[in-house]
Amino acid sequence: MGGRYIGIEMKVSLSVCMILCLTSIVHADQGKAVFFEPPYTPSACYGTQSYGNMVAGVSDTLWNNGRACGKSYRVKCIGGANEAPHPCKNGDTAVVKVVDYCKAGCQGIINLSKHAFSTIADPDAGIIQVEFNEV
Repeated sequence: MGGRYIGIEMKVSLSVCMILCLTSIVHADQGKAVFFEPPYTPSACYGTQSYGNMVAGVSDTLWNNGRACGKSYRVKCIGGANEAPHPCKNGDTAVVKVVDYCKAGCQGIINLSKHAFSTIADPDAGIIQVEFNEV
């Protein structure tokens, strides 16, 4: 009986895992992303303190009067936002930490560091459509 119980337990665990994965996909937001060149400091959230290369600024849509500072987002390129051919890189994702504010006139919801943008898309595209969710 012990083996049969473990088999049922594993099936239940696998089912729960699949549901959680699908839920995270369903709840992903979409918008445009652009990038900014280094240096990635100073920033609106942390001044001159560096948080590495996988960082982003967010527009008013996510900024929430600075409450976005420190949040992390998984970002995936889902298509071009201009005439650039094949902007996305094979469904790769990047996890970025919000360290900055993308002021009025920002062309995207998320302004990725060039390093993060290059992980998911060709920088020559300049602006892309992304899917993102908080992690």
